[in-house]
Amino acid sequence: MNRAFSRKKDKTWMHTPEALSKHFIPYNAKFLGSTEVEQPKGTEVVRDAVRKLKFARHIKKSEGQKIPKVELQISIYGVKILEPKTKEVQHNCQLHRISFCADDKTDKRIFTFICKDSESNKHLCYVFDSEKCAEEITLTIGQAFDLAYRKFLESGGKDVETRKQIAGLQKRIQDLETENMELKNKVQDLENQLRITQVSTPPAGSMTPKSPSTDIFDMIPFSPISHQSSMPTRNGTQPPPVPSRSTEIKRDLFGAEPFDPFNCGAADFPPDIQSKLDEMQRQRWRGSKWD
Repeated sequence: MNRAFSRKKDKTWMHTPEALSKHFIPYNAKFLGSTEVEQPKGTEVVRDAVRKLKFARHIKKSEGQKIPKVELQISIYGVKILEPKTKEVQHNCQLHRISFCADDKTDKRIFTFICKDSESNKHLCYVFDSEKCAEEITLTIGQAFDLAYRKFLESGGKDVETRKQIAGLQKRIQDLETENMELKNKVQDLENQLRITQVSTPPAGSMTPKSPSTDIFDMIPFSPISHQSSMPTRNGTQPPPVPSRSTEIKRDLFGAEPFDPFNCGAADFPPDIQSKLDEMQRQRWRGSKWD
């Protein structure tokens, strides 16, 4: 039964006209989703849509997915479906495009409405789950229709064109907000990438000191070119200087010079001994001559 359009006018509505015409009535519900339907109205049409979306939701629930929660904002301009925390508009169903609204008599928590999509011109059935407010939400949408129709009669049809223009502007604003959100996300991603690059890249001109290579014994290999004083030890201190070799001839404890058979010559003996050696050499030469 189409509860929204069969409400008797002699009964009082749940909300004041000002609340729906100047503001909106918010409700929280679970959004089962939307699906395309062949007809713009009809109880059997929405029943098939509810059955289809319930089955799809049951499969997603078995996979661990929860039914998303949404906020509904109902006014004489339409029904907005928003994300509860961020208030991002997910769907904006203009009132003049809604052709059918009903709550399910077999399941008191379910309510639906059919809306013609502004871009594809297809009829979509939106299905919601509200444990306590399903019937109240349906009646609130009916009251919004009643107030909108009265305004239409009072304005002679001019108000419809105004609402269409307002609806177009609202859609444009929604598109710009979505585009702005996407740009903000891209800027944030670029800032994160730049921050990572700055951390990983050392500043220009800075050189990382290279430690000298060592062999398998953890020893620094000898290089005759490198000066010994420029080679630091492990604790950072310089090694002690190598004492220079003295040119002075060392003597033993008796005061004699060490014997060096490679440098031994005639001038290496004392004069008295040298003279005796020379005499012995002459006598030997004379003896060999007479022979």
